[in-house]
Amino acid sequence: MPNLSVLTTSSDDYYQQRISPQPAFSSNLFPQLLEPENLHRAWRQVKANKGASGIDGMTIEAFPRWMQQGGWQQCKSQLERGEYQPSAVRRVEIDKPDGGKRKLGIPTVIDRVIQQAIAQILTPLFDPYFSV
Repeated sequence: MPNLSVLTTSSDDYYQQRISPQPAFSSNLFPQLLEPENLHRAWRQVKANKGASGIDGMTIEAFPRWMQQGGWQQCKSQLERGEYQPSAVRRVEIDKPDGGKRKLGIPTVIDRVIQQAIAQILTPLFDPYFSV
């Protein structure tokens, strides 16, 4: 559980916690990221959201085949070694109702799955502190 007591303490207490070498979390959250159930939930959410392919051209439909061909194992190893680098986003412009253009950045399907898996771990920890 995160140490978020800084939200209810005085400014002096806050300063002391900011300079304290203690970690914000009492446990490493990284293993939870790579749990099969978390990754499966992340994939289901990305798949449900549909969306376009990223800069690598991989579609939602092609992702399961990429996983079966060992792509995920390589990605997981890079994550575990701290060597994973997200891909660049694909830039597109869409028309706005007022006639202007809106710039979008579309991440790869792989990056969207990883982002979703991270969000699923962090959201339950932080959401109670930001919900009123």
